[in-house]
Amino acid sequence: MTSTAYSRSSKLPGGGGGGERRLPPRLMRSLTTKIEPKKLGVGLLAGCCLALLTYVSLAKLFAIYSPVFASTANTSALMQSSPPSSSSVPETEAVPPREAVASAGDNDSAVDRVDLPEEKQLLPGAEPQDPGFPTADSQEPGLPAAVSRKDDAEKAAAAAAASEPKPEKSSNGGAAAGDAKIKCDENGVDEGFPYARPSVCELYGDVRVSPKEKTMYLVNPSGAGGFDENGEKRLRPYARKDDFLLPGVVEVTVKSVPSAAAAPKCTKQYAVPTVVFSIAGYTDNFFHDMTDAMIPLFLTTAHLKGEVQLLITNYKPWWVQKYTPLLRKLSNYDVINFDEDAGVHCFTQGYLGLYRDRDLIISPHPTRNPRNYTMVDYNRFLRGALELRRDRPSVLGEEPGMRPRMLIISRAGTRKLLNLEAVAAAAAELGFNVTVAEAGADVPAFAALVNSADVLLAVHGAGLTNQIFLPADAVVLQIVPWGNMDWMATNFYGQPARDMQLRYVEYYVGEEETSLKNKYPRDHMVFKDPKALHAQGWQTLAATIMKQDVEVNLTRFRPFLLQALDRLQQ
Repeated sequence: MTSTAYSRSSKLPGGGGGGERRLPPRLMRSLTTKIEPKKLGVGLLAGCCLALLTYVSLAKLFAIYSPVFASTANTSALMQSSPPSSSSVPETEAVPPREAVASAGDNDSAVDRVDLPEEKQLLPGAEPQDPGFPTADSQEPGLPAAVSRKDDAEKAAAAAAASEPKPEKSSNGGAAAGDAKIKCDENGVDEGFPYARPSVCELYGDVRVSPKEKTMYLVNPSGAGGFDENGEKRLRPYARKDDFLLPGVVEVTVKSVPSAAAAPKCTKQYAVPTVVFSIAGYTDNFFHDMTDAMIPLFLTTAHLKGEVQLLITNYKPWWVQKYTPLLRKLSNYDVINFDEDAGVHCFTQGYLGLYRDRDLIISPHPTRNPRNYTMVDYNRFLRGALELRRDRPSVLGEEPGMRPRMLIISRAGTRKLLNLEAVAAAAAELGFNVTVAEAGADVPAFAALVNSADVLLAVHGAGLTNQIFLPADAVVLQIVPWGNMDWMATNFYGQPARDMQLRYVEYYVGEEETSLKNKYPRDHMVFKDPKALHAQGWQTLAATIMKQDVEVNLTRFRPFLLQALDRLQQ
């Protein structure tokens, strides 16, 4: 049956029978057959699909970016196309990344001013952005910063990599020897200070460290560098030149060889410098841990921003564990035990030994300290590494009922404060909130305790080294024992306190306040001429004057407590 619903009439409108125009019968039948409703519907559907497909294909060229629709799709696409994030390691072999140690949020700016290592780096010129959202300074209008800067960052990085000269490799793994150089600071004289500094050498070029042989090889075809007839230099890399101690320090040889073939083959290659140093000597003592190891290490490596590999000889596992937060702040990589490692570590730059200044003092120097670091910089470094919150003491009167906090460091050995409880009570009567503690092996915990104090009181000794953890403008009160101890008191703790922007007060013990009166007669050299004992050297001094306890006269001592309180309010 043929439908007439969409067929035209057989007569023209208004026409009569005589003038009508008729269509051929065969054409009429073909038209009524081709426009069946069922087939027409299929055709319309196919046409709509074709139109939609055409629109989608062309619309991508003119579509406007919408973060609402692109937030998930574009972000996932970017993450798939970007390389996986991982910690870089200084050697070519794959090493599991170690988690970075973050500094305290309150002290980030302070550490940044020191130009110290930061755990996270951005691409040059990049700024932190929220991914997927456009910014005012995007190069392409309507596109998010993550999209618009991706290509530019990649191009900039590729251009920088192409323009940077890559080190030429030698036949057995090391760097090219064309730029071989060694420079050593061998002037240990420090006028006005009795402790000579040890030699320190810097090596450049193809540097290969063989801990097993206790040798640093320098591929040095010219042979220049002041080597002996065997092409060697020998150093004991401990940062205190003390003839009594140095025999116990591992000796490391710097050996100049004419070619890479004369040096051992590399087992690991590094893209960062190395520092080889010793923790022998007096490093069981907190004062010497700082003056002979940590401060020299800071002075030598702070400018490297963590990109340095440390090799430690005279290795002490407990010491490394004790100072792990500081070591991790100075180096992004795990320490290597120089005494037990059997590999050959290859670098393009290396330090043998550590630069140092006076005890707890850092001064400008063209060789040892060309970047003019100070003890204030070291304090900021410590606050960042140990997450110490306070960089200023409490302001008296800022809070109702608040009392300034005093920490008295007690001693278990010599130079004890015999009437410590009476001194603490006198300080409390004057308005101090007093805490008494002895420094222990937990450095971060005790550092936090010291950092919480406004005034630090202690008898002359290693405990006063903890002033490095005090906030700036806090007060240090040193009780100086009997026996012409003014030079040691000033140079070891008094001047360093001032250099760290601390307020310093000192109290000198009299003859009646020292336990030496019970051991020596009053006509003994200890009382008549203590300066002569100093002239006889440390061993004599340690056996006499340094072995005393003190019991301060509270009547004499009370004004110094008041002075500490006054200095705190300045």
